[in-house]
Amino acid sequence: MRTYAGHSTAEASNELYRRNLAKGQTGLSVAFDLPTQTGYDPDHILARGEVGRVGVPVSHLGDMRRLFQDIPLEQMNTSMTINATAMWLLALYQVVAEEQGVDITQLQGTTQNDIVKEYLSRGTHVFPPGPSLRLTTDMITYTVAHIPKWNPINICSYHLQEAGATPVQEIAYAMSTAIAVLDAVRASGQVPEEKFGDVVARISFFVNAGVRFIEEMCKMRAFGRIWDRVARQRYGITNPKQRRFRYGVQVNSLGLTEAQPENNVQRIVLEMLAVTLSKDARARAVQLPAWNEALGLPRPWDQQWSLRIQQVLAHESDLLEYEDIFAGSHVIEAKVDALVEESLEEMDRIEQMGGAMAAVESGYLKAALVSSHAERRARIEAGEDKIIGVNVFKTTEPNPLTADLDTAIMTVDLKVEARVVEAIGSWRTTRQESSDRQGMGDPFHFPTVGQALDRLKEVAAGTGNLMEATLECARAGVTTGEWAGALREVFGEFRAPTGVSGAPVAVTAEAGTPLAAVREKVEKTAADLGTGKLRFLVGKPGLDGHSNGAEQIAVRARDAGFEVVYQGIRLTPEQIVDAALAEDVHAVGLSILSGSHAQLVPDVLVRLRTAGAHDIPLIAGGIIPSSDAEDLKAAGVAAVFTPKDFGITEIIGRIVDEIRKANHLDPLEVPA
Repeated sequence: MRTYAGHSTAEASNELYRRNLAKGQTGLSVAFDLPTQTGYDPDHILARGEVGRVGVPVSHLGDMRRLFQDIPLEQMNTSMTINATAMWLLALYQVVAEEQGVDITQLQGTTQNDIVKEYLSRGTHVFPPGPSLRLTTDMITYTVAHIPKWNPINICSYHLQEAGATPVQEIAYAMSTAIAVLDAVRASGQVPEEKFGDVVARISFFVNAGVRFIEEMCKMRAFGRIWDRVARQRYGITNPKQRRFRYGVQVNSLGLTEAQPENNVQRIVLEMLAVTLSKDARARAVQLPAWNEALGLPRPWDQQWSLRIQQVLAHESDLLEYEDIFAGSHVIEAKVDALVEESLEEMDRIEQMGGAMAAVESGYLKAALVSSHAERRARIEAGEDKIIGVNVFKTTEPNPLTADLDTAIMTVDLKVEARVVEAIGSWRTTRQESSDRQGMGDPFHFPTVGQALDRLKEVAAGTGNLMEATLECARAGVTTGEWAGALREVFGEFRAPTGVSGAPVAVTAEAGTPLAAVREKVEKTAADLGTGKLRFLVGKPGLDGHSNGAEQIAVRARDAGFEVVYQGIRLTPEQIVDAALAEDVHAVGLSILSGSHAQLVPDVLVRLRTAGAHDIPLIAGGIIPSSDAEDLKAAGVAAVFTPKDFGITEIIGRIVDEIRKANHLDPLEVPA
């Protein structure tokens, strides 16, 4: 039983962890901030506004020590949601454990370490697919040999569902990722054939459970069947324990609504039941979001509520006392059979492309997800998919839980970032650099920072396992940004396909439809401005990689007749403004879900106005509290959209209205 937690600083997160453990939590699930996840130090330009916001900043060994101070790691099962920099964070964790006197063979936990879904949905990738797969392979082979109880990879389909995946896509893409990883480990020659079953046994999965209860439960049964088949037929694993489908679950955050957020409680309970009610496909670990996550960062009390939901199920109900209650159901069996058949077909299609990594690089997987998500959004807008409080049953009594929104969520003190930036400067100037401290594996004697980084680059340029060189970097006091920067020098960086250009039209524009009316507004406004097409730049400033909303806006704007400029994630305000001016756009839309809007949106606005672009309206969208939205509009932002504004076609129409207003054109009577 866990809650996904971490914020502000290592000190504050340590206090939160110890408090949660005292309440009965049985494992730790560490959330890292975006700079840590993407391999930047807190004083890097891209880290501005992101430090400590969606998780805890861990920039070096000192931060990791402080994060787990007074927490005995030999007694913990620690899950770390970390991917591109997973090797680095595991190395820091191991060194802290060594300093505590722990036998590392007893360490238990999980590093997520699934880079494929980062390319497709979450956006914290750093390196190209090939080097990323090598880092994963090296971690797996190291842990199997040295930390045998550790789960070195958690194949993560959770974010695929949030990016629009159907159950079939979720199963197929996750299984194809697992195959790519296991094939790479086998091909590396680092694991003897007789030990390969140990590798398969350490593969775990992390899945999403949506509110479609029966479908989600059947999905998990299908997952288990396919994994058993892959392990037996592809890898020859005869030990049934090594073929066991081991998975943890975070129930769906995509379905949490900003409107009537109290409804999220029953959604969370239903989703939890989908992965616990069926004994033959029961999750080994469950973490639940908080009811108010669509509004902002949950408070400790909100996280406690989610923990108590699990405790009531485990300790008050009789759920865990019975054999599988769905065994023999012809309805369940038929649904599972269909999911298995369709998933295997999609897996075959991916294999024919050259496997999961090739399907990432070609853009096939991303385009498929953007398309599925566009279809889902269209069904919601049309009322075919009903969401209580959003597109049906919208009338509500005043909500006492959100009467004071300033206290209904937790806010991160803006001064935290300055303190963390100052602290890393101090770390760099006080860490010891003497060359007589070389250790070559002794955890209490260290090489210099320069020596450790040179060794890392040397190994990266060759074919050796990168884990030992990474451990030396951790012991030497290297920072997160320095470790990732050294590997960037050797491996390069990767900008994943956006999937926007390949997404088909999801909403019709036949006469009389809302999209047809917006297309008319777009064409009329373009004519009034004397341009062939209206041009709209969709930007993702900072390190927030959750690009689903930006992609859906870009696709619908394209379908409405805009020429869309969308360069993907991870851009500085300066880069966004430069692109807006170079492309001569008529509007700029910024999408931010990480909470860094208060710093980054005004920065873009000031740069636009300084450049003389007073006729380019700036639109903002994301998880933006009402008080922040009012501040942004007061600063000159033309419009602010949040998840409650679920009508994308209507949003595009309002963007056209803002373009007309900024260019002093009369309003159009054409309804949006």
